Amino acid sequence: MAARRVLKAVLVDLSGTLHIEDSAVPGSQEALKRLRNAPVAIRFVTNTTKESKRDLLERLKTLEFDIAEDEIFTSLTAARKLLEQKQVRPLLLVDDNALQDFRGIPTNDPNAVVVGLAPEHFNYQMMNKAFRLILDGAPLIAIHKARYYKRKDGLALGPGPFVTGLEYATDTKATVVGKPETTFFLEALSGTGCKPEETVMIGDDCRDDVGGAQNAGMLGILVKTGKYRAADEDKINPAPYLICESFPQAVDHILHHLL
Repeated sequence: MAARRVLKAVLVDLSGTLHIEDSAVPGSQEALKRLRNAPVAIRFVTNTTKESKRDLLERLKTLEFDIAEDEIFTSLTAARKLLEQKQVRPLLLVDDNALQDFRGIPTNDPNAVVVGLAPEHFNYQMMNKAFRLILDGAPLIAIHKARYYKRKDGLALGPGPFVTGLEYATDTKATVVGKPETTFFLEALSGTGCKPEETVMIGDDCRDDVGGAQNAGMLGILVKTGKYRAADEDKINPAPYLICESFPQAVDHILHHLL
């Protein structure tokens, strides 16, 4: 286990860590309340692209989580910022429920391709349209490249396999904006006044949550809920700072050992 540090911030993944679709991970609401009593900044970081931030916030409020909108940093937010910087017109391969987070971004005559989780749009016609745009020079932007995620009915393919298919077919590399990119974690911390070495990340994805956070200089706590599968912790080096059964146990460790 890593040496004790001064902890000032906690980053928390959402889907798979606090909730799975419309069900909260048992004990997570109360654990979050305990964490809020600690002298740390809390931010919620998510790669979720199947719904807008507003819809996500409503889901969390329905589950009785005490979370404010300005505490949530999403990969959709990061993608929008990149599109505005590049001043491009994207073909948006995202779920229709996420489109409101791109309101105001021009999409006519697209000259860029943005891929998130879009089960209804991952068909041959749409993928071929993206393929042709990229061949003509359009940049490929992946909101994230998760291999899979957890639904109530089991594991399901994430956008990663579809992004990788486009990369393979066009012999190009996507720009990734969400976890596990270091820039994503640093942007999530902006405004807190906290440094990566003063931060711990809690999540169910060993590579994107824990590995990404630790590469950014943070501690990573892996929880065995959501998409976690046995021996996931062996997939990254260095190994997770800590492995916990669930978010409440992770909070207990922080309160008793990191403060």
